[in-house]
Amino acid sequence: MTIQEKFDLKGRVAIVTGGVGLLGKEFCRTLAEAGASVAVVDLNADAAKQVADDLTRDGFRALEIATDITKPESVNAMAASVLAAFGRVDVLVNSAALDPKFDPDAAAKGIAPGAFEDYPLEQWNAALNVNLTGMFLVTQACVKQMVAQGKKGSVVNICSTYGLNGPDQRIYIKDGKRVAFKPVYYTVTKAGVMGFTKYLAAYYAGTEIRVNALTPGGVFNNHEEYFVKNYSAKTILGRMARKDEMNGALLFLASDASSYMTGNNVVVDGGWTAW
Repeated sequence: MTIQEKFDLKGRVAIVTGGVGLLGKEFCRTLAEAGASVAVVDLNADAAKQVADDLTRDGFRALEIATDITKPESVNAMAASVLAAFGRVDVLVNSAALDPKFDPDAAAKGIAPGAFEDYPLEQWNAALNVNLTGMFLVTQACVKQMVAQGKKGSVVNICSTYGLNGPDQRIYIKDGKRVAFKPVYYTVTKAGVMGFTKYLAAYYAGTEIRVNALTPGGVFNNHEEYFVKNYSAKTILGRMARKDEMNGALLFLASDASSYMTGNNVVVDGGWTAW
């Protein structure tokens, strides 16, 4: 098999949750360009349709499926829709996750947004529900088909450097003043993603169902200048990532190029975790 063939996804079907997110859209296009038929899965129906329409207009096979990944009936309907449209499931990218949401009443309490001491239970529970339970439900639904197809497929779980290391809260200081904290749920749930990845990889020992994680570093998304400066100073490469810089690693994990890899983690963080 040539190196081009190892990365080729022609004839395969990929599902991307969080498919309208900053990285989710990149992942959908990357998989489509590699030859896969892509299901763009997201809670936002209109945005998912836009992503799928853009891919279809460019000559790729894509389908949007509005899905609430926290609800089993919605997840099962999504999996059924993918099978009805494309007939199989070969790749699952679990990219859906809650972005940090800070307590809107934090200022009135005299604390910085996201502070642990008064972090709202409802936001903690909501994050667990999406970032872990949602990933569990989607993966459970999709691997059933991978097993039925001959116990072969690739699951890629999107983690975070904050799932490997505790956040350096100093990067949320602007002009000498605390403006935010990275909230507790983010590290906890992303660490859980790594545990989930290793469990599933071990569970499917003896099959060709591979489960790996991709851990991005900070990706620039119109952040404030103070944050970009603080974050960049902590990376060996001295900058935040561009949104397309995770695509190569994602395709590696999704394709046969990583056929001897499971239960592991590809970190693309500009050197953040190396020092």
